[in-house]
Amino acid sequence: MQDEHGGGAELMRFSSDGVDIAFIDAKPRGRDLNEPILLIHGFASSYRMNWVGPRWVDTLTQAGRRVIAFDNRGHGLSEKLHAPADYHLDLMIRDAANLLAHLSVERADVMGYSMGARIATFLALGQPRLVRSLVLGGLGDRLVRDGGLPEAIADAMEAPSLDSLPNPTQRLFRAFADHTQSDRAALAACVRGAHRSLTLEEAARINQPTLIAVGERDTLAGDPSKLVALLPRAEALLILGRDHNLAVGDKAFKAGVLDFLARRA
Repeated sequence: MQDEHGGGAELMRFSSDGVDIAFIDAKPRGRDLNEPILLIHGFASSYRMNWVGPRWVDTLTQAGRRVIAFDNRGHGLSEKLHAPADYHLDLMIRDAANLLAHLSVERADVMGYSMGARIATFLALGQPRLVRSLVLGGLGDRLVRDGGLPEAIADAMEAPSLDSLPNPTQRLFRAFADHTQSDRAALAACVRGAHRSLTLEEAARINQPTLIAVGERDTLAGDPSKLVALLPRAEALLILGRDHNLAVGDKAFKAGVLDFLARRA
């Protein structure tokens, strides 16, 4: 039976500048590489849905890595806030940094998916000594082309029902939010507050080894090869036959990440 929290880890909480954040800290199994990795989930997801269910926590702990994963503010078991200003990307980045400080982790690999990849990128940009390497899943050149999810997704969170939405992208995000039993008012605030795009000058300053992993059929992420061209030490991993959602747990994605972590400087 799969462990609910992953890696035998206990659900814990800490205060990030007054916001209650839920997290797990899963210890390595067997040989300890002493190389922690921080996992940051995507919009409307949670650490359990993004990282435990698809067996990322098991995969990484079995490979000898300490795995730290948390629920972003407004998501999962963390505190729900309903003002867009509470989701400014700088605050979400600070939550990630505060968690590492809370656990006395001075340096970690950081892997994010979709919105989590955007957060991870700006964490690496703002605190480069904290981030050893980056894995950006489900996000290609949209990182530089736009600031995040469009206003229409916030509108979808506030719509009276799924059936009232004619737009397929709106329906996709609303159905996912309903499936995860999310606080849709918090998610709408997150969409409106968390916008920030990476400039070309900022992209050139990200010197950490970076793996950009995108599903072959992912229509939401943008072009991974175009983002690779903008980052000094990046490479792409195309996850064959997978869309934005199905790429998350793909075995080729896991194998590619383990290979990248084993050889990154």
